[in-house]
Amino acid sequence: MTTKFNQPLGGNDMPRFGGPATMMRLPTATDARGLDACFVGIPFDIGTSNRPGTRYGPRSIRAESCLIRPYNMATRAAPFDSMQVADIGDVAINTFNLTDSVRIIEEAYDEILKADCIPLTLGGDHTIALPILRAIRKKHGPVGMIHVDAHADINDHMFGEPIAHGTPFRRAVEEDLLDGNRVYQIGLRATGYAADDFDWPRDQGFTVVQAEDCWYQSLAPLMQEARAKVGDGPVYLSFDIDGLDPAFAPGTGTPEPGGLTTSQGLEIIRGCRGLDIVGGDLVEVSPPYDTNGNTALLAANLLFEMLCVLPKTKYRT
Repeated sequence: MTTKFNQPLGGNDMPRFGGPATMMRLPTATDARGLDACFVGIPFDIGTSNRPGTRYGPRSIRAESCLIRPYNMATRAAPFDSMQVADIGDVAINTFNLTDSVRIIEEAYDEILKADCIPLTLGGDHTIALPILRAIRKKHGPVGMIHVDAHADINDHMFGEPIAHGTPFRRAVEEDLLDGNRVYQIGLRATGYAADDFDWPRDQGFTVVQAEDCWYQSLAPLMQEARAKVGDGPVYLSFDIDGLDPAFAPGTGTPEPGGLTTSQGLEIIRGCRGLDIVGGDLVEVSPPYDTNGNTALLAANLLFEMLCVLPKTKYRT
């Protein structure tokens, strides 16, 4: 019996400005059962420290994803020929309580992972990585991570609070959610709260690649090195849109000059092919600062690229 996989609604069947407002105009599902991968939104910005608005990120990313077609012409990936994928909607966070929202997110991802489904998350601010990693640890143990960001997100606290969008990976280390020797942080730059802001992750075994080390070059060699070091174990992919230069992605809460280019962002994700990716997120898209929609459009395409490097994706010969 041939499996019938979900397909994005085609532009010749319904104009791209019409149809369902789902990720890539995919069918919806009420939960992750029977899916190989799912897109899930977390409309969350109560962990944000500067410009708010990421609560609108999932909706904006979905809207801009309507232009994406099912086949990757650069890599020849054909994810919808080999995986059952759907949009399972948004996690119903508690808008008025960050701590309760973190609990709600973790429990939602417990259910996704119980279904043996790989979640690709539309954020939301970067706080959400902590509860997602908590859920992933229960299934996979401590994981490696490819983390693209302008900031290390390893603050001990923000305004005295232990959980916010600048603290998730400090908590993740403390809670043994990450295998530090299998973590790459790429694109870090700008100014810090302390002189050792980028040294703390290095002390945990992280490989820190600052943005200046990426200027004017392809990142394909870096990703070859990363694949070798990260190895065969489970890996989480966390992509903060502010890892890219604000010339390409202005719609974010904490923009920093001197960032990665769009093509470098694509190289990083495409360079993850062959890794055992168990989940991924695209965070910190703030539509109020994304006046032409380009940041959300880029985010949608990066999420599609993540889908294209999942272990079950087949490639056209």
